[in-house]
Amino acid sequence: MTTADEAPVRVGVFGLLGSGNLGNDGSLEAVLGYLRAEHPEAVVDALCGGPEVVAARYGIPATRLHWYRGEYRTASRAGAIAAKGLGKLVDAARTAAWVRRHDVVIVPGMGVLEATLPLRPWGFPYALFLLCATGRLFGTRVALVGVGAAEIRNRSTRALVRRSARLAAYRSYRDTLSRDAMRAMGVDTARDEVYPDLAFALPTPPANVPSGPPGQVCVGVMAFHGGDDDRARADEIHRRYLDGTIRFVSALVEDGRPVRLLTGDDCDAPVVAAILDAVDSPLVTAAEAASLADLMKETAAADTVVATRYHNLICALKSGTPTLALSYAAKSDALMAQMGLAAYCHPAREVDADRLLEQFRALERRSAELRRTLTERNLVAARRLEHQFTALTAALFPATDHTHALREAS
Repeated sequence: MTTADEAPVRVGVFGLLGSGNLGNDGSLEAVLGYLRAEHPEAVVDALCGGPEVVAARYGIPATRLHWYRGEYRTASRAGAIAAKGLGKLVDAARTAAWVRRHDVVIVPGMGVLEATLPLRPWGFPYALFLLCATGRLFGTRVALVGVGAAEIRNRSTRALVRRSARLAAYRSYRDTLSRDAMRAMGVDTARDEVYPDLAFALPTPPANVPSGPPGQVCVGVMAFHGGDDDRARADEIHRRYLDGTIRFVSALVEDGRPVRLLTGDDCDAPVVAAILDAVDSPLVTAAEAASLADLMKETAAADTVVATRYHNLICALKSGTPTLALSYAAKSDALMAQMGLAAYCHPAREVDADRLLEQFRALERRSAELRRTLTERNLVAARRLEHQFTALTAALFPATDHTHALREAS
């Protein structure tokens, strides 16, 4: 608690939040839950991708991350290119002014130190660098909490990500692969810890225990075009992924199984539309989830889940439902291994519907056993996240006066 002569600690949250990605927003929700439970005196606001959504959904003031609203659209005309360039300069000043108003800034989860999806260095990597650099300049503690990382080949992106990580006051990762990747890129990770993804701290809906004939299958889809190094093959990769997924869904329908299509980002809608168009059956429906809580309810009600997006997998595993991963990155394989389902991964780049169906049926034969395994692993994850939040409090909220003067003097 603060006393009359102490200013409340000012906490900022930063990232592509409120921009349509449910996984990012779930990480924010977990951190806000921690702050409200452990630091209710904190004054919290956001610098984020979708400020209107964040303000309305989470009840905190929010500022737009980028001055130029077309930051993540391809610029081809001279005016758009000039506006993007000007935006980089304006964002440097805006970020510095925002950071300076805070004692602590938290980057909640997300794959902010990876390029497993297409990424330009002067987009989010540059924004993250501005955050960490101005945090160091003004004495604001910047924490990268439970983030994902992967080795990056692009030299500019790699340099920005590495420098951002070095400038942060606190780092923790959502898997060992992430910590190893940062070490391989030249970051000293000796004091960095690994914890489960922040979404494992969210409330879990009641588990469904299947009885009777085989029931609903949730299929989580993604606008998948490969990673940052696959730009030349992006269309081919997407076509293979979509064709294989359509064939798999068609096979489930032929077996009389209801299929519920799930997404995790607004950009996934065309994939859902393509599947519904190709598999014309009342057995195939699409969920309209607005949060990870909604996704967890969907996966908890299913007999089995097959999913691509990382946080679709987390929702299914956290709800205790046997899950098969259409894996597009090492982080998905690592998550499945952590939860005891390493045998049930299938490459998203090369979806073989026949092989996928074999794996699916093998998964369902072990359903009862795997549900028990997931219950045990979820308990372990919950305990580990309690340690994460304890460590975060010790690192970011020392039992000292939180006035700006003392912060700058530290």
